[in-house]
Amino acid sequence: MKTAAFKRWSAQLPHLSRQQRAHLLALIQPALSLDRVCTLINATRGASCDCAHCGAARCYRHGIHRGLQRYRCRACGKTLTALTGTPLARLRHRSKWLDYLGKMLDSASVRAGAKAVGVHRNTSFRWRHRFLHLGKHDRPDALRGIAEADELFLLESQKGARQLTRPARKRGGVAGRRGIGKEHDCVLVARDREGRTFDFVPGRGAVTAAQLHQHLLPVLDASVLLVTDSHSAYRTFAREAGITHEAVNLRQGERVRGAVHVQNVNGYHRRFRQWLTRFNGVASRYLPNYLGWRWALDGERVNSADELLRAAIGIFNTKR
Repeated sequence: MKTAAFKRWSAQLPHLSRQQRAHLLALIQPALSLDRVCTLINATRGASCDCAHCGAARCYRHGIHRGLQRYRCRACGKTLTALTGTPLARLRHRSKWLDYLGKMLDSASVRAGAKAVGVHRNTSFRWRHRFLHLGKHDRPDALRGIAEADELFLLESQKGARQLTRPARKRGGVAGRRGIGKEHDCVLVARDREGRTFDFVPGRGAVTAAQLHQHLLPVLDASVLLVTDSHSAYRTFAREAGITHEAVNLRQGERVRGAVHVQNVNGYHRRFRQWLTRFNGVASRYLPNYLGWRWALDGERVNSADELLRAAIGIFNTKR
């Protein structure tokens, strides 16, 4: 619209009725939301201009594509935007992303999120895991001071799989055998007294010393005091890795021995289990995404849809 025509049109706005103003705001809101999303996405690129295709730092501005600044690489000749090479590339309905991310902050279900923003439930499911794909890697650099480690076990689930590797279970089913076995996914959580947290899904069944070397050792500071239960795998791991280790014998009723306890990490387990129940079971292959989602919400580390969108692109909140 030309400037003169826009001025004539905008001069009529004070004469609109309340219903007409509300209708106008409803019409313009998607465009405003799209502008906000595009501004946030373009800002994530900053001064960096590395090509997502070949890695060369020889890109120049090359117009606008669907509201995003487009670049062309001088080395390979391909075009790109700030979303190229990210899980959000080629996703549509950008004007609804922030509203949907707001529902994720509220831990809404797939169907509830879809209904709230007006998309299909399959789109809602795809968006959830695209937004969480990189966000789950938002972690501190290491655990320091006193770090607690313990496992929680969830019944293995092939929810949504086209072909099952075992006979189907009814919702809320139980394992074929009592106790912890190969039908349970092991979730290893390590957390220090400052709230820094790492979680891993090392496999099924009880955790082993080899799995602790693979997952836990790289995230422990050299001077850390590791506190666990009396599982023999932790003693073996600490002895082989040269880590200072203390254990509480929960089977004999020992809960606290001075500063030696695992109540911090067990409290995190409890909050995670309570939060997970609202989803009526999650597939084992998506469990790392839900762990990352819970870590983002725990302690209100992510407080806005804007921050969650940045994490989805791989720009994390560095405050730990």
